[in-house]
Amino acid sequence: MRICDADMKKIGIGYENYKRVIDDNCYFVDKTLLIKDIVEKGGMTTLFTRPRRFGKTLALSMLRTFLELEYDREGNVVDNRRYFEGMKIMDSGGDILDMMGRYPVINMSLKGAKQRDFYNAFSMLRNEIISEYGRHNYLLASDALDEGDKLRFSELERGDLDWEEKRKGFKDGQDEKEAFEKEVGKYANALKTLSILLKKHHGRNVIILIDEYDVPLENAWFCGFYDEMVDFIRSFFESALKTNDALERAVVTGCLRISRESIFTGLNNLVVNSIRGSSFGEFFGFTQEETEAMLIEYGLENNIGLVKKWYDGYLFGEAEVYNPWSVTYFVYDHINAPGRFAEPYWANTSSNSIIRELIENADDDVRKELDELIGGGTIEKQIHEEIAYGDVHENEDNLWNFLFFTGYMKKVFERQEDDAVYLTMCIPNTEVKSIYKNQISSWFKKVVKSTGMDELHQAIFDKDTERMSDFVSDLLAKSISTFDSEESFYHGNFLSILNGVPRYTARSNREEGIGRPDVVLYPLRPKDPAYVFEIKICKKYNEMENGIREAFDQIRDRKYEEGILEDGYAGVISYGICFCKKSCIVELYSPSNSNG
Repeated sequence: MRICDADMKKIGIGYENYKRVIDDNCYFVDKTLLIKDIVEKGGMTTLFTRPRRFGKTLALSMLRTFLELEYDREGNVVDNRRYFEGMKIMDSGGDILDMMGRYPVINMSLKGAKQRDFYNAFSMLRNEIISEYGRHNYLLASDALDEGDKLRFSELERGDLDWEEKRKGFKDGQDEKEAFEKEVGKYANALKTLSILLKKHHGRNVIILIDEYDVPLENAWFCGFYDEMVDFIRSFFESALKTNDALERAVVTGCLRISRESIFTGLNNLVVNSIRGSSFGEFFGFTQEETEAMLIEYGLENNIGLVKKWYDGYLFGEAEVYNPWSVTYFVYDHINAPGRFAEPYWANTSSNSIIRELIENADDDVRKELDELIGGGTIEKQIHEEIAYGDVHENEDNLWNFLFFTGYMKKVFERQEDDAVYLTMCIPNTEVKSIYKNQISSWFKKVVKSTGMDELHQAIFDKDTERMSDFVSDLLAKSISTFDSEESFYHGNFLSILNGVPRYTARSNREEGIGRPDVVLYPLRPKDPAYVFEIKICKKYNEMENGIREAFDQIRDRKYEEGILEDGYAGVISYGICFCKKSCIVELYSPSNSNG
């Protein structure tokens, strides 16, 4: 067991604040040259779309720390230079370094708007705006602002209190509705208002940073108030980012590029950098060199191959990168336990609802495509950079596009035909594959629960192996993927099929004889027999009979039946089962039909 050295940098799980990363002596993969590239390659407004947990929030926090003209509680200017000592950005030259600490910054995250209805979602957005006003409340003492400016500032900074007070005086629902619409309209321009007031005070244009801009839109789509949220976000962005003379530069991040027509209408100063963009690819995610350096730093260099299999495979522009969240969590988990198994860390950070919808609503064509993908193959789809959530379910191509841009698919090859671009895609790595598999298994269990099992149960009791084979094969035909050679899929789902057999309890891998049979049905009544099921998997249909023979040999050689009888059960009946893709053969075991 390796014990982490006292002087070794901390692994900062969940850190999204750049200053905290440095102050707490956390390991930091130096991405500071992103600041230089945004200045030199970005537009007045730059939109970065990347999958969740790929460092967007930390990148914005780093950008803010570098650019912001910040004050402490006593009103003194804060020198943030120490946060960049030894970083790559310090070698960028005078023009870039002269920008350090020079700009007023508006910084907002929209992730809090993940609420059940528009009223609550807007209330969270308004609270975020109010909080940012509060951060700049030194403006109320500014000699550069007149009384009208300060009144506007105060009204927006205290808006939440004013609104709650107003609600007490509403006489009916119409009054409240009209007042609420007025409140929404007031805050739609709040970002532009704050930037204008900041420019008046500082005499310098403003940097605007907006994180997770699409969270309110995704949530609103799933919760049924998408149009209301689109209207607000459109107005919010247009006023702040389109017709704002106080804007120096804006950086916006999200997972998906929402259609220009619905959100960024007429925003001609917008540069969009998606995972297909030619620039910035190495700044979100860890490169091969960065990943290896981190593993070596913590004595985990023997895990480089394992980490590559699980967490590599994302292609952003021309840069192949690892999932930074998963690599960081892997190191955190393995510093003192280097032999520990890899885990799907990224799978636990989101609901994966889009995967679930794809699987649950899949037709035969989509099932075939999922079969191909999970088996290590590829599919080709026309790519659409601009997608609105309302378009996701219009056709299958849109859904595959959504999966690609949110990190669940990887580009293998790209070709152009007339004005259309087509991508050949695959599943990027083992971690993402596990997400598909888990969702498929969950969906299959739902299918099992909704299917009457009485016929199968009776076939087991009747020793009718032909009916058992047909029933299970028909059930598998409704599934999504073949999972060639993956016994765990068949094992787990066959166990779920047997749960609920009347007067029996299904158990898996319980020790009997000198081994562990795959599944045993144990009777609740002592006069009833137990049932053993030994499962084998084949890749080719003509190998299935051999699979049955192997199952029989295992039942005999490991003395499963003898072990069960020694436990005091009145009798035991054993079945050999062989799966090949979506076919199943069941045969009744007896000592005479084994190879012994």
